[in-house]
Amino acid sequence: MQDHRKLGRELELFGSDPLIGAGLPYWLPDGAVVRHALEEYLREVERHAGYQHVYSPVLGKRELYEISGHWSHYREHMFPPMNLGDEQVVLRPSLCPHHALIYRSQARSYRELPLRIAELGGMYRSELSGVLGGLTRVRSIQLNDAHIFCTIDQVAAEASAALALIRAAYRDLGIQPVGYRLSLPAQQGEYVGEPAMWRRAAELLTGVLDDAGVDYRAEAGEAAFYGPKIDVQIADHAGRESTLSTIQVDFHQPAQFDLHYVGSDGAQHRPVMVHRSIIGSMERAMAQLIEIHGGAFPAWLAPTQLAVLPVSDAEVPAAQDCVRQGIAAGLRARLVAPSQGSLGARIRADRRVPYQAVIGEREVAGRQVALRLRNGHRPAALPVTEAVAGIRANVVARSVDLWAATDRE
Repeated sequence: MQDHRKLGRELELFGSDPLIGAGLPYWLPDGAVVRHALEEYLREVERHAGYQHVYSPVLGKRELYEISGHWSHYREHMFPPMNLGDEQVVLRPSLCPHHALIYRSQARSYRELPLRIAELGGMYRSELSGVLGGLTRVRSIQLNDAHIFCTIDQVAAEASAALALIRAAYRDLGIQPVGYRLSLPAQQGEYVGEPAMWRRAAELLTGVLDDAGVDYRAEAGEAAFYGPKIDVQIADHAGRESTLSTIQVDFHQPAQFDLHYVGSDGAQHRPVMVHRSIIGSMERAMAQLIEIHGGAFPAWLAPTQLAVLPVSDAEVPAAQDCVRQGIAAGLRARLVAPSQGSLGARIRADRRVPYQAVIGEREVAGRQVALRLRNGHRPAALPVTEAVAGIRANVVARSVDLWAATDRE
């Protein structure tokens, strides 16, 4: 693994500027492409799992966070309030209070539960400059967040399904967790709620981990102020461990915001709130992906999926047509012209691109391309349409293999 900060600069994925401020990275075009592909993947996964997507503002009145408990228990990580007339507004440190209000915006029936609300939303943490680093610790965060409002009898199944989503995403992305942690409260600390509530939540999450058959460790002092959680741990290039994904059981905020649903008995009941993040923040997830893949992303995530290299200027028109066909098929394709160097130099410069299509005099005559795959495979020359279709099939399938037809090599 390599340091994502070094690779990010070399590959022109992201950057920073003192005038913007520490812990506030910006995304360059190639980095934005990878991030967009990751966002689209997450939304697709969540839609298939029954989540409804929402948008909510990054600001809220101070009173909102006083009700949720963030103001009294998390204030040191929040930016100072801004005065707007006789009101104070705050950059949100979390999305859950907003989602609680979205739930509360209309009457709910037990028939609607579980109600799964998801958002890729911004939040802000007032981190000290000494702990900031690249993409792993930032002040402006885009969180892949979701909240499931359900009955107590549905909690275990919903938390188990969330854990399955996390594990499936890690397989698709090539992420290897270094461990699972059951994060519990410390003996002393500022936590909300009754001990019985904490015991019930911990028992539910313990059952989820046991049923999943994963090794985990229980660690006191790592719980959120409102409830215990499952943390999925990753490690960076230096072996430093951090949390990427979480599942939390929260009895506190539904009570604070007076959330209800009407049960089958016609009476009002309190839902449970399950917090869930498949890959945590986009920033930390991107840092992990950059490091574990060394910038050579899976084909479906790669900034450029197909680089077309004409041997000489004479083949440029045919190469441009190949690029057009690739783009029409939904691929991120671009021309790498002879003006950019010798063929060997261009091949080396684009060594992280999963597919290279070389077009020489022979390929033009046969309306074909000679594919060079990042893994070293070189399938036999193919018609342009067939090569583009094969690449597209692998990209759409998010295949870990770059080429299914290896018998044609």
